[in-house]
Amino acid sequence: MSALARQLPSRERFALTDQLVRASRSATANLAEGYGRYQYPDMVRFARQARGSLYEVLDHLTVALDEGYIPKAVFDEESAQVNRAIQVVNGFIRFLRKRQKEKED
Repeated sequence: MSALARQLPSRERFALTDQLVRASRSATANLAEGYGRYQYPDMVRFARQARGSLYEVLDHLTVALDEGYIPKAVFDEESAQVNRAIQVVNGFIRFLRKRQKEKED
């Protein structure tokens, strides 16, 4: 996302650009923090927060497209990667919930 953010207009440096970078970094940071808690409910909660950050990235990409800051091809490529990350996080959440249930039984 940092490379894409550098392509946005300088007037967006402290608005859209900053939010795009922060949201993308927040996703991985939440996964790391949840993993560090070593408790399934905490890991699930932080994975959900990571998923929310990824949806925020999609929204920022949509704004960049709507404002004409990025071409449709870039939007399609970047949003496909983010959607794939969302799928991975959803799979991780399912895995964690399954493991949590197994531990409770």
